[in-house]
Amino acid sequence: MNQQSARYASLEQRVVFITGGGSGIGASLTRAFHHQGARVVLVDINDTASEALVDELRAETGAAPRYHHCDIRDVASLKQVIHATGQNVGPIHTLVNNAANDDRHSWREVDVAYWDERMSLNLRPMFFAAQAAAEQMIQAGGGSIINFGSVSVRMALGGLPLYVTAKAAIHGLTRSLARDLGQYNIRVNTLVPGAVMTERQLEKWIGPDDEAAIQARQCLKLRLEPQHIAPTALFLASAESQAMTGQELSVDAGWG
Repeated sequence: MNQQSARYASLEQRVVFITGGGSGIGASLTRAFHHQGARVVLVDINDTASEALVDELRAETGAAPRYHHCDIRDVASLKQVIHATGQNVGPIHTLVNNAANDDRHSWREVDVAYWDERMSLNLRPMFFAAQAAAEQMIQAGGGSIINFGSVSVRMALGGLPLYVTAKAAIHGLTRSLARDLGQYNIRVNTLVPGAVMTERQLEKWIGPDDEAAIQARQCLKLRLEPQHIAPTALFLASAESQAMTGQELSVDAGWG
């Protein structure tokens, strides 16, 4: 952890469950919570990246997060891992619903099967992960659910209408769950990243001209990277945000 990074004593030994925690923004989240002394459990389908991250953190700190291979489209498997986490690690205090897939697609070519598959990945798991983790949070006296939205909703980006649809729905999910779970001292917020220059984005979607155009529109002329997102997630998980729920926080360098 950077010496100038905030340290949250309230995260020490807390159980944090992160979906898609093995690469990209998710890996930065895993690193950040691990360095706070939290007990991190991550699920992903990228075994190579996830296992390398676990080995890296073990070599660096002498301890390591727990990794489970899990395709979050399989709700039964996702709920089983969440249940096992509560049994074997401890009740989940923070759920980070990070995993998603923004593959491009044409609105003309979408059929019912593709619609259902995209929602099964980008929307459905967030609800069922929250449903399962919230039961543990209730028993523990409270917790924090952090749902990842997308600046694509505000920017009205084309070329990926099902992804944008799912991400728009997440804002409603956050606000409704915040109302239902507030009585149990469970906070639910949406974290909205901007155009984050992950390895995947640079390989598949964002070339030098695209990045230049993004930075020209951003208020802050910086390259937005995964480590810029993690500090806000730490804050939303910590006691310092104990009076915040139902909110949408953007980390986009002023792009949206």
